[in-house]
Amino acid sequence: MQYIAVENLPCADLRAGDMIALSGTIYTARDAAHVRLIAMSAQNETLPFELKGSVVYYAGPTPTPPGKIIGSCGPTTAERMDAFTPQLLREGLVATIGKGSRSQAVVDAMKETGSFYLCAVGGAGALMAQCVTACEVIAFEDLGCEAIRRLTVKDMPLIVGVDKFGKSVFNE
Repeated sequence: MQYIAVENLPCADLRAGDMIALSGTIYTARDAAHVRLIAMSAQNETLPFELKGSVVYYAGPTPTPPGKIIGSCGPTTAERMDAFTPQLLREGLVATIGKGSRSQAVVDAMKETGSFYLCAVGGAGALMAQCVTACEVIAFEDLGCEAIRRLTVKDMPLIVGVDKFGKSVFNE
């Protein structure tokens, strides 16, 4: 297990299949938020967070129970964001987190940009929530669980699904 800070991801020497524990600031965004991000980008509007060097976690947390930082926060299927991902990677996104495989277009964009796809274990939303030390809705609150949140995570357990060289655990 390698312990990696978000800010060190761009220069990390990670390979498909490596297990990591990620710490730092990440952002949640799912389908509806991606549609809005792409539309904002097309209109040259300021995005709710800086894409350069950022990580997006495909998750829509459940309501936060009393006394907790966040509700269950498991990954959603990454493939649903594949139409949007190449553009966001080219705009500076360094990694995405989800479950399941990625399209060839996304893998090609990862090779082009030197970015990563990190896999979280599906069905482990309660475990992932334990890694969240801070949570704040920063955009699109009207989307409910699909609003964009800024999360601070500590030692989030992930597997490198696709490395920056385009090697994937899904086609081995």
